[in-house]
Amino acid sequence: MAVTGAIFALFVLAHMYGNLKLLWGEEAYNDYAHHLRTIGEPMLPYAGLLWVLRIVLLVSLVAHLWAAFTLWGRAERARSHKYAVKKRVRQSLSSRWMRWGGVFIFVFLVWHLIEFTIVRVDVSGKPVPDNPFQLVVDSFQVWWLTLIYVVAMLALYMHLAHGVFSLNQTLGWTNTKGTYARAKVLGHVVAAVVVVGFLIPPLAVLFRLVK
Repeated sequence: MAVTGAIFALFVLAHMYGNLKLLWGEEAYNDYAHHLRTIGEPMLPYAGLLWVLRIVLLVSLVAHLWAAFTLWGRAERARSHKYAVKKRVRQSLSSRWMRWGGVFIFVFLVWHLIEFTIVRVDVSGKPVPDNPFQLVVDSFQVWWLTLIYVVAMLALYMHLAHGVFSLNQTLGWTNTKGTYARAKVLGHVVAAVVVVGFLIPPLAVLFRLVK
């Protein structure tokens, strides 16, 4: 789970960078979207590297979900044992919401891919433009879609903050009070940077700063 979590953390950082291109206008954003599909040409076919990345992410997602449900099942079985010692463990908000937040993020991810990649749906009711920039702008000018996006980013914040901290634990970097505290701070800093970076473009569109 730590390895797949690290892969997703790197992906969301790269995806955040791409989304911020929206602030530089239509030409910059569309050039970036086109560049993603032409990397490696002519050695790779059109969108070849993009499909490789998609396959890596899909395999990582399946592995991440399998690990999550395995751990969830173990925790439930441990709680069901009558002889298990009951302990009150103080958990952070992010760790308590890790499971259901992950489920929400997964559902949001499925819709996000349908809207912008697999089917391409313009929720504004306009004809779907053959223009990545315009599709994003049309979508985030719809207030309720932007609200769902904001809620998803809050779920991502809690998931990512706890995930980065857990990665540090797995690597054995939280053995002292000082390193434990620093790992906690690092998790929140990374999560905050990513979420703020993701929220800037849709909010800029909603408030007509980008159009």
